Amino acid sequence: EEQVAYVESVGGQVILMASRALAAAASGPDDYHRVYGSLLSQATRPVILHWLGPMFDPLLTGYWGSSDLDIATDTFVEIIKENAAKVDGVKISLLDADREVALRRRLPEGVRCYTGDDFNYPSLIQGDSEGHSDALLGIFDAIAPAAAAAVNALDAGDVDTYNRILAPTVPLSRHIFSAPTYYYKTGIVFLAWLAGHQSHFRMVAGLENARTVPHLVELFVLADEAGLLPDPAMAEHRMRAFLEVST
Repeated sequence: EEQVAYVESVGGQVILMASRALAAAASGPDDYHRVYGSLLSQATRPVILHWLGPMFDPLLTGYWGSSDLDIATDTFVEIIKENAAKVDGVKISLLDADREVALRRRLPEGVRCYTGDDFNYPSLIQGDSEGHSDALLGIFDAIAPAAAAAVNALDAGDVDTYNRILAPTVPLSRHIFSAPTYYYKTGIVFLAWLAGHQSHFRMVAGLENARTVPHLVELFVLADEAGLLPDPAMAEHRMRAFLEVST
């Protein structure tokens, strides 16, 4: 409640992340109805609800009151419909394109679907005759130049260029978010270092060591194939330096 009030007080839009504490304390769907209903009733403008799957955080297993995703989805949709005026949209991070599309089609009119699917984002963003998902996903941090160019092409109706630009980024994204998915940030930071966006490859709690050297070598190759290393010579120098101290 304090965080919602503060974000709104400084003009920000609230994103209600999935709560580990609620996942641990809730005894079933009714608790999610009660907690989310209370929070949304206090919001002064529409918020974004985030459903983060257990592949990103195992402590969120059983969110919305059930480990059965069909039952959990029903509860999620019920909460959205009960509070539709206070929900701008929902971000879905389940890495399941079919499930996201099915949920997207059940949303009340005016409630947007933001994809968090780092495996299947090109088709989800492009959409179909019944709708599309908006982009609000982690891999866009790593592929920002390609993502911007692709989305601009899509806005202009150039679907071929959109798919041509994004296609080589998908293997990179699937690699960065491969199991254990919750270590994806290691790959994001490593790529940021290779691309020259930061001067070091160090992370809080030593998470730069969360991925193996072969994993990071493959990331380097895939990033190069996707054209995401703006200064290839610098990237090569940093990669060689990394390998020298890693052997």
